[in-house]
Amino acid sequence: MADATQQVHIILVHGICHGAWCWYKLQPLLEAAGHRVTVLDLAASGINRRNLEDLHTFVDYSQPLLDLMASIPQEEKVLLVGHSLGGMNLPFAMDMYPEKIKVAVFLTALMPDTTNKPSYVAEQLLAGISSEEWLDTEFKSFGSPEENLTSLLFGPNYISTNLYQLSPAEDVALANTLVRPGSLFLPDLESRNPFSKEGYGSVKRVFIQCLQDRAIPIKFQRWQISNFPPDQVKEIDTSDHMVMISDPQNLYQRLLEIIADYYA
Repeated sequence: MADATQQVHIILVHGICHGAWCWYKLQPLLEAAGHRVTVLDLAASGINRRNLEDLHTFVDYSQPLLDLMASIPQEEKVLLVGHSLGGMNLPFAMDMYPEKIKVAVFLTALMPDTTNKPSYVAEQLLAGISSEEWLDTEFKSFGSPEENLTSLLFGPNYISTNLYQLSPAEDVALANTLVRPGSLFLPDLESRNPFSKEGYGSVKRVFIQCLQDRAIPIKFQRWQISNFPPDQVKEIDTSDHMVMISDPQNLYQRLLEIIADYYA
């Protein structure tokens, strides 16, 4: 077991349309337990000053995370947590800095493998979602015609029905004021080689299932787990997709368990 007084550096990576703000309930819990917590806005997210139109690739979108990882001392072993689309940002960091990461947590997230192109799991998820299920989500083209990029912005109905259905009304209102357009950058992900076994594939992975998730349904979460088995699977049965909002206490407990398991 880990020393209860050991400080772990935890980096929390948000999902699409969101920002560092979505971790506001979880961050103080972890800090009160003595851990160092970094929350960051990915490019064109939260209060990051870049506009989505300025981004061309998933690496552009991930740059704040990659810059942070570059600044971390070689001897520091961080715990990376990626939520939702944030699971796609993690492998880029894991490929570049595997030696700096003790364990990566995929929190009801997309979790690519080392066999298929990086776009594969996102394409599988999208294939199972009908146009009606997107409700009032807005899709728009951006960038040059050659790039063929599409943005999405969750609408109030989608937020309350599929993302925050078990969350407090105050947090639904907060999300409606703070979400920004995002993109999967699928053409870019389709053009890339698979993530490497030597980098991404060498880092310990834990998947946390959220059983009441409507955005990334539990059936799809389990398919990803069978497609690219992680080292450990945990579950939370009382939360919606936004587990850090609807059930921060249970998420906090799961992360403490992971710290005990991997920081012995």
